[in-house]
Amino acid sequence: MKPLIKQVTEFRVAGLAVRTKNCDEFDSSRAKIPALWGTLFATDALNSIPHQPSEPAVFGVYSGYESDASGEYDLTVGALVSAAGHEFSHVAICDGDYLVFEARGAMPAALIQTWGQVWAYFEQHPEQARCYKTDFEQYLGEQAVDVFIGIKKSA
Repeated sequence: MKPLIKQVTEFRVAGLAVRTKNCDEFDSSRAKIPALWGTLFATDALNSIPHQPSEPAVFGVYSGYESDASGEYDLTVGALVSAAGHEFSHVAICDGDYLVFEARGAMPAALIQTWGQVWAYFEQHPEQARCYKTDFEQYLGEQAVDVFIGIKKSA
């Protein structure tokens, strides 16, 4: 399925964060992301994040890119918030255009497959460049995640 372009206005997410890189995440002995998500839910941290709307929204936000998909980045997992607190890490999602890829099915397999589609898409479409400012996953349910990839404006 071809991704859609959506305009996103800035918003904030607060939660738990880690710095990692993709080559580490492909090695289960060095992967940090599964433990980060596990901690978020096992400790009930998600429900402890202040300033959430009445309808909570769960996100994974990729930011602080060292370079590109091969470099280090920060991942913040948590909730949409109206204000940043001091107890949790927080990140602002940048305004701009995003390509949206849909992950549907059993997680995390469907999400991992979708990230493979993201990387393949940009290899096959060099005219479409990533910003590497903020990218994010919006969790819509147990078997639905939308992956938003920030893109540069076309000339």
